[in-house]
Amino acid sequence: MTTDPPGPPSEATEVPPPSEATSVPNGAAKGAVVCVFCGSSAGTSPAHTAAARALAASFHSHSITLIYGGGTVGLMGELARTLVALSGPRAVHGIIPEALIKYEQSTSSSSATTTDEGGANNAVIDETLYGRTTVVPDMHTRKQLMTKEVMEGGPGSGFVALSGGYGTLEELMEVVTWNQLGIHGRGIVVLNVEGYYDGLIQWVRTAVAAGFIGMGNAGILVEALDAEEVVRELREYRVAEGRFQLDWTQK
Repeated sequence: MTTDPPGPPSEATEVPPPSEATSVPNGAAKGAVVCVFCGSSAGTSPAHTAAARALAASFHSHSITLIYGGGTVGLMGELARTLVALSGPRAVHGIIPEALIKYEQSTSSSSATTTDEGGANNAVIDETLYGRTTVVPDMHTRKQLMTKEVMEGGPGSGFVALSGGYGTLEELMEVVTWNQLGIHGRGIVVLNVEGYYDGLIQWVRTAVAAGFIGMGNAGILVEALDAEEVVRELREYRVAEGRFQLDWTQK
């Protein structure tokens, strides 16, 4: 799976500096919004499912809104179900391409209401179990909407990767690249369960040593070993000094 070159973001996708709170119309500070990339499989070790549950519990404790890929199976489903059970459906927003709906096991034609990109309602995934779902036409629109929600979130918003496969890694590296290019300044954290991301973390070090990643950009991707550390790293995230100073506001 390849990553498309990023185009100039619209005004809706511009992000304020991490130190500035995002305000809502009534003047209150907007809460943190975190997009989690993770597998539609549970993996072979129960530690991966346990990590998804723990992350949901931490999000509940810190009033964090979850944006995720809209799946009902694997780690995606576990994460969403757990947070909805703790915080209610308003705490979760799943964004899923229409083509993937047929692979979802937990659907209901009577109680589920989802909204497609055009604003039409579709009965697909049970909101009482998985939160609000938006159905989009393709993968690119899915990622665009995910990123937009994070960029419009308050302090502590960002991106997190639980364990996953090709799609998880592709989504993770795209937001890393966008951070390096100065398109966003949100935190990016991998929750490293049982050493799952040791190889990726070592690859970053190797790429820095080999001169393919600048030393000033080595810290774009941050490691966490438990759920509470994920939340802390997002809140304390500092943009890398080596990021490109590019102007993405030009039309």
